[in-house]
Amino acid sequence: MDQAPIIAIATANGRGGIGVIRVSGKQLTPVIEGICGRSLAPRHATYLPFQDAHGQPIDHGLALHFPAPHSYTGEDVFELQGHGGPVVLQLLLARCLELGKGIGLRLAEPGEFTRRAFLNDKLDLVQAEAVADLIEASTEAAVRSATRSLSGQFSHAIQSLVDALIHLRMLVEATLDFPEEEIDFLQAADAHGQLANIQQQLQQLLANAQQGALLREGLQVVLVGQPNVGKSSLLNALAGAELAIVTPIPGTTRDKVTQTIQIEGIPLHIIDTAGLRDTTDQVEQIGIAHTWAAVEKADVILHLQDATQPAQAPDLAIEERLPPATPRLTVFNKKDLLPDAASFVVTENQLLLSAKQHEGIQTLRSALLKLAGWQNSGEGVFLARARHLHALVASQAHLENAAAHALFGNQHLDLFAEELRLAQTQLNLITGEFSADDLLGEIFTRFCIGK
Repeated sequence: MDQAPIIAIATANGRGGIGVIRVSGKQLTPVIEGICGRSLAPRHATYLPFQDAHGQPIDHGLALHFPAPHSYTGEDVFELQGHGGPVVLQLLLARCLELGKGIGLRLAEPGEFTRRAFLNDKLDLVQAEAVADLIEASTEAAVRSATRSLSGQFSHAIQSLVDALIHLRMLVEATLDFPEEEIDFLQAADAHGQLANIQQQLQQLLANAQQGALLREGLQVVLVGQPNVGKSSLLNALAGAELAIVTPIPGTTRDKVTQTIQIEGIPLHIIDTAGLRDTTDQVEQIGIAHTWAAVEKADVILHLQDATQPAQAPDLAIEERLPPATPRLTVFNKKDLLPDAASFVVTENQLLLSAKQHEGIQTLRSALLKLAGWQNSGEGVFLARARHLHALVASQAHLENAAAHALFGNQHLDLFAEELRLAQTQLNLITGEFSADDLLGEIFTRFCIGK
């Protein structure tokens, strides 16, 4: 990787009270002394003018120097904290680049500061990803979970499993290397007990990671049904705002309307769609096509029906077309119009409510969390990404294979050992101990500039 010094504006675009410029690399003295007019005491904030090429102040603010290796990136880091105007920040950036020509100073790529922190062993890959997750967190629960990952809780859980696997593998390899000792490995080393304990820990880790994935990604919840069953009213009731137009005219919603809400810290992306019916209106037909496209990508489907009407053929047709593997909930709306709501019978995965009167909305919120598989397990949850879940599931599968080979006795210990190795490899992929450059590129290019 290119080791030239890098620079970027580390604060968000636009105007603000404070703007930060960050530089990282080797031999930063020309930049520091050129901007500050002097050297800086390590790790001390110094208030001074930031000078242009003629010694005139561009701005006044705080300058900090963090010598390697005691910095975010593990390299020498220089930061300017001044006023957050776009023009003044650009002037400071241009001046730093001018001063840094001799040392090859260049603009940083997205995520390059954090990537260098990873490559210099200041963070592992899980912690590096947690930096981006903390910045992008949309709920308080997501912030707390990202902080746990950044502090190393997820990484420590992974390392604990890796250490247990290494110990078990060591015993297996010793038995393979010295078969003449006739050690009954499976009994003497309690391989079954050790493996079962590792599997139990991995299962708990996977459960926590799945909960964390919900916090990070949220759920796509799609509302479907015939026109005028109350989809837009339900969206408004869930969001607590008049987001979608509600009229008694069928076909009012022509395209999908999306709103993100929070239920116990879980982001739910609620998508109101065009009513499903046979129509000759070309615009409405396009909206209906968009509805089915959204249904295919849904994590949860809410099928709304009019509680005041008996079961209708169009509702049955919609039900038959819904993806069978996607969790769904049938919601009977317009409870307020029923003459005898108490006699209305609902079965499992069915609800009766009134979107107009906001009656039953809290019950619906709880049902959505249940369908999502959310369990408020508190402090054990940390944010997880799809690649983390994939690696954990793959490791789990290898451990299951290992357990199957162990049942057959010592003649299959070579296969047992190989499955343990593969399980460990999957876990190491999570923390980045063994990661391909293309994976690292994919991860860090999704970061914001300056981080």
